[in-house]
Amino acid sequence: MYIPYGRQSIDEKDIQAVVDVLRSDYLTTGPRITEFENRVAEYVGAKYAVAVNSGTSALHIACLAAGIKEGEEVITSPITFAASSNCVLYCGGTPVFADIDEHTYNISPTEIEKAVTEHTKAIIPVHYAGQPCDMDAIMDIAKKYNLLVIEDSAHALGASYKGRKIGSIADMTCFSFHPVKPITTGEGGMVVTNSEELYKKLVLFRSHGITRDESVMTEQQGDWYYQQLELGYNYRITDISCALGISQMDKLDKFIDRRRQIANRYNEAFKDIDEIKIPTQLSGCESGWHLYMIQVPADCRKIIFDSLRKSGIGVNVHYIPVYKHPYYQKNGFDGVCCKNGEAFYSRAISLPIFPLLTDEQQNYVIEQVLRIVKESTL
Repeated sequence: MYIPYGRQSIDEKDIQAVVDVLRSDYLTTGPRITEFENRVAEYVGAKYAVAVNSGTSALHIACLAAGIKEGEEVITSPITFAASSNCVLYCGGTPVFADIDEHTYNISPTEIEKAVTEHTKAIIPVHYAGQPCDMDAIMDIAKKYNLLVIEDSAHALGASYKGRKIGSIADMTCFSFHPVKPITTGEGGMVVTNSEELYKKLVLFRSHGITRDESVMTEQQGDWYYQQLELGYNYRITDISCALGISQMDKLDKFIDRRRQIANRYNEAFKDIDEIKIPTQLSGCESGWHLYMIQVPADCRKIIFDSLRKSGIGVNVHYIPVYKHPYYQKNGFDGVCCKNGEAFYSRAISLPIFPLLTDEQQNYVIEQVLRIVKESTL
């Protein structure tokens, strides 16, 4: 038996939705893309949505739309996947890592404000594991210093902050639809926004910077005519992928409910174990529980991790602090140290959490974690 930390949840309706598109006239850019965009925008409470071929592409075009350029800084979290800061580098900007809150594991608003300089252009808060950041504090900082906020919500579709869905708060919000995420399109991503100006830029950057929109073109020579207005990219998503996404959206709330049930069972099982620290929820937040993280003693973490893997449990560690990667170390980030982030990394283990995880499988995970932690910390 092998239990992964995460996996997709696909049923026959999802499969049929994809088959129907394969039998249609459109495989690439067709009606399913707009339908999927509208479904997600309506769900999160945003006016506009732009679907792309990955969460990384979503972050990139959001930074492009924000006008990030050389000499400008963007503040983000060190405890995230590298795409959260790579998107800044793609634009010639400089990511600045602000430490996390030791309780929520999200970027600390206090540390964000300490990192603001005259060169700061934007903030990219990461809703780590599906737990919303302290968005009131972050938006207050952004307003104070005239900064854009681009939420990295790769983990957080379906999560809520003080009664509002993630996706309705910041200037732009980026989602990922990778197979282990709340819903999947295979690979895919999306940016949502309430700004028409940003929306038009996002649409341009998604497809080579090319448009047929006469309201922004410099001239019109005929129905065949189009213009490249920006240096964009081929980040288009397919109708095939979006058909799957539409079908998955029908089940999103059910998926989130099941993830919360699993998280609650873990919390109950581990709450009285001194050697295990369970996640803390920020007041007023409803996590999407993309990940379930425990912390164990740092000097035993590798032993516990390896033993769980040998027991058929596909635990993982999310994440190595981004600035510790060799690319960052050799490109000016070798002096960065986020103490809370590094302490968290040294103790963190991700346990299996996904909608199709059965109670029996979770019972086995709990039993093995309790046994191995006890044996490893004697």
